[in-house]
Amino acid sequence: MTKLCIKKWGGKKKYELSILFVSDTQIQKLNRTYRGKNKPTDVLSFSLNMLQGQEGLKWPLAALGDIVVSVDTAKRNAQKFGKTFEEELQFLLIHGFLHLLGYDHEKSKKEEKRMQYQEKILWNTLKSKI
Repeated sequence: MTKLCIKKWGGKKKYELSILFVSDTQIQKLNRTYRGKNKPTDVLSFSLNMLQGQEGLKWPLAALGDIVVSVDTAKRNAQKFGKTFEEELQFLLIHGFLHLLGYDHEKSKKEEKRMQYQEKILWNTLKSKI
């Protein structure tokens, strides 16, 4: 993942992000507030990239942003997709991380395929390290 950060922003070799595990109720409130969707979702990402260009800030920031994961939805998804709970959490963290890097599967089919390709690469890399 660090290689993707360096590819996108160069130079820095250490980046940080925050990960928050919440309930469906909590993620639904965030989803409603920030996306206008009044339902729970599996993962939300809040990129600090939106601060780029603001006066006094130099990009790249070492902090990438926040990933929020619904544990309730992750448990349901794990059963639905035949994964372990840990595998589903790993996938959601990869998915959220790619959103922090600017990938957005909701933009277009081309972007969806691009993001899925990167998810597969990161998933296989993670699995080869475990």
